[in-house]
Amino acid sequence: MNGDFAFLDELVPGLRWDAKYATRDNFTGEPVDGYAANRVVGTRALGEALADVQEKAAARGFGLLVWDGYRPQRAVDRFLRWSRQPEDGRTKPRHYPNIDRAAMVERGYVAARSGHSRGSTVDLTLYHLDTGDLAAMGSDHDLMDPISHHGAPGITRAEARNREHLRSVMEACGFRPYEYEWWHYTLKDEPYPDTYFDFPVTPTAPGDSP
Repeated sequence: MNGDFAFLDELVPGLRWDAKYATRDNFTGEPVDGYAANRVVGTRALGEALADVQEKAAARGFGLLVWDGYRPQRAVDRFLRWSRQPEDGRTKPRHYPNIDRAAMVERGYVAARSGHSRGSTVDLTLYHLDTGDLAAMGSDHDLMDPISHHGAPGITRAEARNREHLRSVMEACGFRPYEYEWWHYTLKDEPYPDTYFDFPVTPTAPGDSP
């Protein structure tokens, strides 16, 4: 076990999460290799930074919902294998309606090495503290399309403003955005910039054997 990793909800009390890759609700349509529990893991440095983000977001009336943090390398490998399989149409309308599976890699939506596997990258969104409803962002998580890019045309003024709320609090707390995905941020001062981990996400302590 690597003691620098922990469940993010334990590091950031009140954090909401929905670990999409532990479920069928993701672009592959199946739970992904390495996700044996619906929990989100990250480095302690990531958790500390997200606690600051949560405080700044709350001042604007928002809470945080996290979809993914640490991602085992075996999950990344699974994405690559999946992208080479024949199209079955199950998830295409929702997640990649305007490109072929194989184009995910060349378009920058799927990579052989993901910052998530270093433990300090997070996929997240905002929700309204007064209602619990997700903030409108103009596209869903993992929609592989130009509308998901920062500065994308075709979304409403309110959706653009919500994206800017998220980006501004993330950048203020030491994160850098990924221009193709409004939900994806990496800690600038990440503790493992050159290490790609492969321990599974399990119901027990991060890094334990399944």
